[in-house]
Amino acid sequence: MDIRKKCMKIICLLIIGLSGLTGCGSPSSDSTENSQTAVVLTQDTEQKENTGANEGAEKDSAKPEHAGLQYESSMELLYAENFQVDYYKDGYIMLTTKMDDRQFLVVPKDQEVPDDLDPDVVILQRPIKDIYLVASGIMDAFCELGGLSAISFSGQKQDGWYLEKARAAMADGSIKYAGKYSKPDYEMLVADGCSLAIENRMISHSPEVVEKLNDFGIPVMIEYSSYESHPLGRVEWVRFFGALLGKEDVADEIFQKQVEILERMPKDTADQEERPTVAFFFITSNGLVQVRRTNDYVPKMIELAGGSYIFRDLTDEDTKRSTVNMQVEEFYNGAKDADYLIYNSSIDGGVQSLDELFAKCSLLKDFKAVQEGNVWCTTNDMYQQSLSVGYMMEDIYAMLNGEAEEDMHYLFKIR
Repeated sequence: MDIRKKCMKIICLLIIGLSGLTGCGSPSSDSTENSQTAVVLTQDTEQKENTGANEGAEKDSAKPEHAGLQYESSMELLYAENFQVDYYKDGYIMLTTKMDDRQFLVVPKDQEVPDDLDPDVVILQRPIKDIYLVASGIMDAFCELGGLSAISFSGQKQDGWYLEKARAAMADGSIKYAGKYSKPDYEMLVADGCSLAIENRMISHSPEVVEKLNDFGIPVMIEYSSYESHPLGRVEWVRFFGALLGKEDVADEIFQKQVEILERMPKDTADQEERPTVAFFFITSNGLVQVRRTNDYVPKMIELAGGSYIFRDLTDEDTKRSTVNMQVEEFYNGAKDADYLIYNSSIDGGVQSLDELFAKCSLLKDFKAVQEGNVWCTTNDMYQQSLSVGYMMEDIYAMLNGEAEEDMHYLFKIR
């Protein structure tokens, strides 16, 4: 084994050296055992319409056939729109990320790879292991699925994780830091047998990385959970990764709990104009204000919790971007009369007091929410707790209804 690793390191260094002579290559596009357990989700038609569920979407009548595979069924999705899971005879599973049309065939242990498959289909042989996880937002899913052992490499350093299980795994060396998304440690990944890199959309800024990983025989999967418009669509990606790991039953239970939280939320029938208004924002290092677009899942959470997102016309269907930066004056004009302000702590660690907030933007002193004491901040771990969307909606509901702050999970008031 030591000799093999040494050889692999030598090969890796030679390849890296040669690629350094020829450049990084031309950019490529983004498109660069198992038991199927159906989730039984008890929502009547009216509830699904009110929560924006996509169950009424038209189904493609054509079966997803592939050479050498016998189609059996597909996973029924309730909210997610950006992935697909198809089941085939003898335990084969085809995973599709729909925004880039990439397909990954999960092959059961000791089964053969089918003949005549489309050459663009990526083969993943079980047991799935030695993953390089760069998309930090889905580490929570692997932890809750009991699939942390499948990850050997992280794109986040130990002190960058707010998830205790991830920090502990890096502390004991079972997960190693292998460089950030734009500068992975290719030598480590090749020598230690990385089988799959899971990235988020940030990798589109470094297409040469995807190309080089592929050159080294490491396939790249991009997860698009953050592009789901419904909050529970984001959570439903746990079922995608449950299928990857052969843990569908566990994934279905996790997802069902979040659906039940949504079902328990009181249904607010008030018109948008009658609801309390909420601004969700972040002050960038260059003094701009970053807000969520109207079709993003955060405004949808606010709506489901009984509020009204203050910016109702910031849509961008073409690019699917979830945020937009605006000048302070524009933010002031749009949000100064908002009933509640929520500061997004995910980038800069948040603020602990109004004075810290005013140091970032003094104009905030004139905002209605500031004068009435309705300024809140998210906890730092909110975006690494992607499976707790339901709890965040409960927190927003509690904020809007004056309930006890100590009972909240991911929100706290700043004074």
